[in-house]
Amino acid sequence: MKEIVSLLKRRGFVYPSSEIYGGFGASYDYGPLGVEMINNIKNLWRADVIRAHTQVVEADGAIILNPRTWEASGHLGSGFADSLVECQQCHHRFKEEEIKDQQCPDCGGKTTEPRSYNLMMKTFVGPVENTQSQAYLRPETCQSIFLNFRLVTDSMRMKLPFGVAQIGKSFRNEINPKNFLYRQREFEQMEMEWFTPEAEAKEWFEYWKERRLQWYLDLGLKKENLRLYEVPADELAHYARRAVDVEYKFPFGWHEIEGIHNRGDFDLSNHSRHSGRELKYSDADYPEPFYPHVIETSAGVGRLMLAFICDAYQKISGGRDQESQRSEEVVMQLSPKLAPVEVAVFPLMKKPELVAKAKEVFEQLKFSFRVQYDETGSIGRRYRRQDEIGTYLSVTIDFDSLKQQDVTVRDRISMKQVRVEIKNLPSALKQFLTKGSFNEG
Repeated sequence: MKEIVSLLKRRGFVYPSSEIYGGFGASYDYGPLGVEMINNIKNLWRADVIRAHTQVVEADGAIILNPRTWEASGHLGSGFADSLVECQQCHHRFKEEEIKDQQCPDCGGKTTEPRSYNLMMKTFVGPVENTQSQAYLRPETCQSIFLNFRLVTDSMRMKLPFGVAQIGKSFRNEINPKNFLYRQREFEQMEMEWFTPEAEAKEWFEYWKERRLQWYLDLGLKKENLRLYEVPADELAHYARRAVDVEYKFPFGWHEIEGIHNRGDFDLSNHSRHSGRELKYSDADYPEPFYPHVIETSAGVGRLMLAFICDAYQKISGGRDQESQRSEEVVMQLSPKLAPVEVAVFPLMKKPELVAKAKEVFEQLKFSFRVQYDETGSIGRRYRRQDEIGTYLSVTIDFDSLKQQDVTVRDRISMKQVRVEIKNLPSALKQFLTKGSFNEG
C-alpha cells in the first residue's frame, strides 16, 4: 500500500488534503488524473445502473436536510453509533471492536469503558448557534430519494418497479478512519434505490446482486479478488432485512466495496409517519395503496478507485522496452475504460518540426479521446510515466512521420508497435480501445 500511495501522489491521482498545513486527518484531494479516473468510474456506473434501464432516473439531493429526516431514518438513535474507547495513557481513540481486554493497541495502556458515539457530523444553519439551528451533514445520499419519492413518481410518471439513483458526497465522523481512501470522513457515494412490490423484492435483490458483481468483472477486477459476503442477521444495519456485500481483497484484507440491501418498506413508512405526508404508492395495476419495498445498491467512489488501482498495480522485472535501463518497472494494467489517459502523444525528440507535428496530432485527437501530450525526457522515460498511470496507447511522431504522414502506435499491454496513417488515426485508436487488446491486423 505504501508504494501505491506514493505513486498516486507522485503522478497526480491523490494528494493529502491541506498538506502545506500538515494535512487534515483522513481527508484527501483528487489531482488531475484522479479526477479523470473517478469521473470514468461514475460515468461507467451511470451507464450500467441508469442508462441501461429505462426505469431508472437520476436525482441530486441537498447535503443538509431537515433534521427531522434523521429522526425518521433512525440515524439519531442507536442504529447509527459506534462504541468509543479512549486510552488513558496516550489518549488515542478506537472503536470498541478494535481492542482486546481494554488494552490500547498503540501503547498498551488501559482503555476507558465504551461509550456510544453518533457518527453524524453536526453543523448550524443561520447566524445563531443553538439547538433550534442545529443540523447535520448527511451520512448517506439515499434519504433525499425517499423524501422526494412522491415528487419523482408524479413528475416523471414512474410505474413500479423503478429506480432513483444519486451520486454525491456524504459525511461520517469516523472514530478511527484508516486504510487511505477506504475509510474517510468525507466521501462520495453512488447509490440506487429500486422500488418494487414486496412480492418481487427477492427476485430483484438477486438481479441487482449479480449485475453489480458482473460490472466489476467486466471492468477487469480479477475474479479471485472478488467475493460475495452474506451479512449475518445480527450484523445487519437497522434498516436492512437482508444485505450482501461485494468484497474485494485489498492488500490490507477483504473489505466491502459495495452493498446490496433489502431495506423493506422501512424508509417510506417511517417518513410517512414522521412527516404526516402519505408516501404509499397506487395506480391502476395496484388499486390498494402500499409502501413499496426497496432494493438498494450502494458503493463508495474512493473505495472503488482504490480497488481498481490495487488490482491493476504490477511490478515487472526487467526492461519492458529497448530504451529502458531499469531492473524493475511499475505498470498499471487498468481497463482502457477506467484509465485517466487513453492516448499519449509524443514527439520522438524535442525538435521543432517533430514538436509541431505532434501538437497537430494532439489537436486532432483531444476532443475524441482522453489525451495527454508529453515532450519532457527521453522517449523511454515517457513510456514509463504512461505505463505507471495506466495509459493504454502511446502515439509517437518521428522523422518518418514527416515524410510518410503516419505515426507509431504502441500498446501498453503487449508493447507491440504499428504504423498508422495520421488520417486514419482516430478510427484506428477507437478500434484498438474498443477491443481492449492490440491487433496488428
